[in-house]
Amino acid sequence: MAAAPDQPTPGLGVGAKLAFDTAADEVVGEQRAWRSRSLVPRERLAALLLGGGFLAGTALLVRVLPAGRHASLGVALVFLVTYAVVARVEFEVFSGAATPTELVLVPMLFALPLGSVPLVVAIGLILSSLADWAKDGRSLARAALSLVASWHAVGPVIVLGLLATGDLEWGHWWIYALALLAQFAFELASIGTYELVARGTSPRALVSHIFRTQLVDLSLAPIGLVFAFGIAGRPYLILLALPLVGLLQVFARERMARIDNALELSAAYRGTAFLLGDVVEADDAYTGLHSRDVVELSVAVAAELRLSESGVRETEFVALLHDVGKIRIPSEIINKDGPLTPDERALMETHTIEGEKLLEQVGGLLGRVGHIVRSCHERWDGKGYPDGLAGEEINRVARIVMCCDAFSAMTTDRSYRKALSVESALGELRTNAGTQFDPQVVQALTSVVERGALERPVV
Repeated sequence: MAAAPDQPTPGLGVGAKLAFDTAADEVVGEQRAWRSRSLVPRERLAALLLGGGFLAGTALLVRVLPAGRHASLGVALVFLVTYAVVARVEFEVFSGAATPTELVLVPMLFALPLGSVPLVVAIGLILSSLADWAKDGRSLARAALSLVASWHAVGPVIVLGLLATGDLEWGHWWIYALALLAQFAFELASIGTYELVARGTSPRALVSHIFRTQLVDLSLAPIGLVFAFGIAGRPYLILLALPLVGLLQVFARERMARIDNALELSAAYRGTAFLLGDVVEADDAYTGLHSRDVVELSVAVAAELRLSESGVRETEFVALLHDVGKIRIPSEIINKDGPLTPDERALMETHTIEGEKLLEQVGGLLGRVGHIVRSCHERWDGKGYPDGLAGEEINRVARIVMCCDAFSAMTTDRSYRKALSVESALGELRTNAGTQFDPQVVQALTSVVERGALERPVV
């Protein structure tokens, strides 16, 4: 199966309050927390409805599908226990988790009576979760989630029951491919229905997340089919898959350890970034609040431009810290009423370089952010500072922050001038698109503002 049984839909249902939370490793971290809490009423209702539907559908399959092959109770128990063991191996991949149960599911489809396979899968998933329930004190209501996660087994059972009830044949490869597609379709439908009922999430929003975890099944299904041919007539040989599963468990634990380290490092970077933001705000209240306004605008524009999750996170860091270098500029210049003198302007323009130096001292992710902060006052026509970069030479995140910074400044009251209206500020951006600002960024910011999706603070 593509998704681990006792978890929310990959990348969804865990909130997206900050762009930091959408990075894949951090989504995995939030999933871990989600799995330790009790289900809320809507989640419980969705799980019970889909779980009950699964049991009813399984009972119907047992009645309507021809008995075909027979298997002893011992064989059924071997597959059941093996499936439960394999389901304990979870790979935290992309923005979700996957298990290598395809290695057992595919041979099971050709070793057990077809109608019984979904029920064996469901019992196996429940057994695999018992240890977690006992250890973490999770509600037994989560057992219904194992039934929801078992719907994927119904698809291939229906296809094989209609098209290939006999023995394994290489000539039926196209039927087996259809069975795999049916597995994916039933998985998407069941998870989509669960998310719609439990959280009101559109199934369309889930496709990319589920598809990425289904790549694991797509990779393992051919190996499972080879196992099925290899153990034909000797079903107990499925136990020979366990050494391979043990190796996968080693890899899974190593990956989990790397994710743990990444989460700790990310938390450290996040804490440092917010601390620096607080330092800026303490030094100059306007600059601090202005930076937070620029964060909200920049993240919305980055999403409008369809930047990757890591790109949105980077945008948030840069927007938060784009003025951090101003703590090195004398306060009498920062807070001066009226225009700056040429010498004062030259000193003020060093704040991007000072910001880069400060963030380079932190290093790592914030060191890379510092390099982008340096470019946040470069102009599209090459007349900005400090390096005179132009057009695509300027980092895209810097171009986003530059535009949002200007819009926030224009729509904010200062001691030496009144704020422009939103309409006037957007007009200024359009007038200077292609000279001072990236035209695509101006268009994206205009779309975001005109939709009225932002709740901007008063600065």
